[in-house]
Amino acid sequence: MISKKTKYGLKALAYIARQDYGQMVQIATISKNENIPHKFLESILLTLRKSGFLGSKKGKGGGYYLLKKASEVPLTDVIRILEGPIAMVPCVSLNYYEKCDDCEDEKSCGVYKIMIQVRDNTLEVFRNNSLADLT
Repeated sequence: MISKKTKYGLKALAYIARQDYGQMVQIATISKNENIPHKFLESILLTLRKSGFLGSKKGKGGGYYLLKKASEVPLTDVIRILEGPIAMVPCVSLNYYEKCDDCEDEKSCGVYKIMIQVRDNTLEVFRNNSLADLT
């Protein structure tokens, strides 16, 4: 299950992506139209800006805008920034691998075998879809 942070981040990015490319959107507009708490959205958008997905401009006429076209933003990148590892258990993570304390041999672990399949299928969906697919 993804967190509310990730869900709201995806909804906000999709909202921005539906606008003309480069058009700035104010936080209040996104918050109202996507039913996302304003303060929580501020934090999410700041994370996305610092991660290079969004640009922003302060002042009158300012707001947030996409730095790349929506079709150039794979969902894997967004999910990893907002959610962290895509894998459900650390022993199958490609980018955040950790050995499980309770497992002597990953290759003979039934949970490991299934979680590899879950990870691979999840990655395939996220890799084959971009922000444009949410609009």
